[in-house]
Amino acid sequence: MGAAQKRLTPTVQRVEASLLIWLDSSVNTLQESIDAQHQLRFVTGNLVVFEREDDCENYIGSLKENDRAILIVSGKLGQAFVPKVEKNGRLVSIYVYCGDMSRNQWTRDHPKVQGLAVQLQDLILKIKSGQSESQNAETDNTLLISTFTQNDTQEKTTSQMNGDFVQSQLLIYCLLKMKSPSKPSTELISVCGKEYKDNPEQSIILKEFRNEYSRERAIEWYTRESFIYKMLNQALRTQNFHVLYLFRFLIRDLEENLSRLRGSSVITVYRGQFMWENELDDLKQCKDQLISINSFLSTSCERKRAIAFLENKTGLERILFEITADPNLKGAKPFAYIGNASRYKREEEVLFMIGSIFRIDSVSHDRNGVWTIRLTLCGDQNPAIRETIDHYKSQDDQVDLDLIRLGNVLQRMGRYDDAERYYQRCLDETDESHNDHDKSTCYHALGSLERSKGHLQASLDWFHESLRIDKKNLKPNDPIIASTYIDIGNVHNDMGDLERALESYQSALEILRNKYGENNIQVATCYNNIGVVYKRQKNYSNALNMYQKALEIRQNCLPSNHCDIGASYDNIGIICRCCGEYDRALQHYKKALEIYQAVHSVQHPDIAMTLHNIGIVYEDQRDWKNALSYYNKAKTIYSKTFSSTHQAVLDNEKSIQRVSQKLH
Repeated sequence: MGAAQKRLTPTVQRVEASLLIWLDSSVNTLQESIDAQHQLRFVTGNLVVFEREDDCENYIGSLKENDRAILIVSGKLGQAFVPKVEKNGRLVSIYVYCGDMSRNQWTRDHPKVQGLAVQLQDLILKIKSGQSESQNAETDNTLLISTFTQNDTQEKTTSQMNGDFVQSQLLIYCLLKMKSPSKPSTELISVCGKEYKDNPEQSIILKEFRNEYSRERAIEWYTRESFIYKMLNQALRTQNFHVLYLFRFLIRDLEENLSRLRGSSVITVYRGQFMWENELDDLKQCKDQLISINSFLSTSCERKRAIAFLENKTGLERILFEITADPNLKGAKPFAYIGNASRYKREEEVLFMIGSIFRIDSVSHDRNGVWTIRLTLCGDQNPAIRETIDHYKSQDDQVDLDLIRLGNVLQRMGRYDDAERYYQRCLDETDESHNDHDKSTCYHALGSLERSKGHLQASLDWFHESLRIDKKNLKPNDPIIASTYIDIGNVHNDMGDLERALESYQSALEILRNKYGENNIQVATCYNNIGVVYKRQKNYSNALNMYQKALEIRQNCLPSNHCDIGASYDNIGIICRCCGEYDRALQHYKKALEIYQAVHSVQHPDIAMTLHNIGIVYEDQRDWKNALSYYNKAKTIYSKTFSSTHQAVLDNEKSIQRVSQKLH
């Protein structure tokens, strides 16, 4: 089978937290500079040197969104060069190496300049000191924050960012639940070895990590100034799922250590953080709402210490988080004093587990230019959160293959390439174990993914392989076989082969009604999908009847904001639009959109599809402005999810062109 031959090789993006760029016309000619290059590689393994300004400027301009770079520039070149690049958000700090301090007063007007030095050794010490402080305070690192909003009066809908919040919690749950090694895997050691092959100091630490790591010392290893801290936190910020998968043992061990060290009294702790103005504005909008910080959060018991980290000029907003936390709170992620377990015995340090949930109590600004954001630690007991998360946990827990569970989370996040990587990895493992049930599960997952990506023939091939194995090993009326019939019907429907689609759905419906009766979620799926076929045959009355049956069952069986209920609203909206009931169509589409935004990540194609559908209704009503607005919103998501040749992308582009012509 052609589809089964495809294999994805895992790729690892650059994971070092800081890239060092050095611009100096003599950087490769003076022996002192050559020696300094070697020493700077002990600070960071990623050092790039330039002799020409234009080469350096082009390189800085090519940095990716998640890169964080430090620039070293000679005093001779700096005065003209720094203004050209300092507004680049990827450039977090600048150091000037100069022969005469008195000639460099110009640096006072450039807040990203963190230090000047006449001697290269002094410069190296300043950079190392800055790197150490920023590791402890994470002041050069962007916090990855997901928001759960519940205020209908805000411009953004109640659920605009909630899908990211829910899926980030499920990802953490999945990583913690996965089987993981007790020590660093050979694969992780290999990845780290390649990353730091030019860094002798980190190579020594890597050898110690491989030979001496133990679960009990997880906090000590995490707080050590080394590649471990940098790689893990960079992976969390950039959502490098391959690195997170490799570090899942450390994430699990840190959670166990924090749970073991958890105190008993309510505490107030602080954290200094630099933020871009737009990031601060987002938090200002979320007073009394919940946020999830999707990285390990290091804080201090000493307010003065947290404030001290904000004294350097950076051109960013200075933020002081003031956090009140109760260790006895039900459903809260663990946190603990880690002074005695830390590498540096900092007794004032408190570490919060990745995914900790907080409520924003207030945002205020003092006369010293520091913003204070007061947070209270919360559990995951909010009914709207708990209902959705518990449903997906229950759904994922029915799958007994760790890699498939992880792939399912990633697929819901719209991260299709990452999902495929783990589905394929799981298939490779089942090929070795010769387990037919697991192999069928992998085939089924890959079929679902290929359909989501619009690769219909590949999807059909995977589903038929799954069905072939299940028919050989299961009874003819097994619900697993019915589930595959449904998926095969879906692909035939997408292909326009409506008779085969209807035949597959009816085969599934017969099995499921005999097994479960009428009030069953898979029965609802059959009704819904039969309705899709009737709709395409323009039998709108029967289609609406099927959709309403499906919606009624789903409302009885599922959480109120489940995506399948959203799909039912979407489908009823389509029928209303076909019958010319435009206001009723918009009403149902917007209910679907609200649900999708609550449970999916912001780039999920279901959101794009519904936005496009709303655009169609506005176009039918000759409301060109609103139609174009919704088509463009859909385009923003499609461009991040699908290839330029995907049918949804092509249809969307045609709609934009058509409506744009009406406006001109």
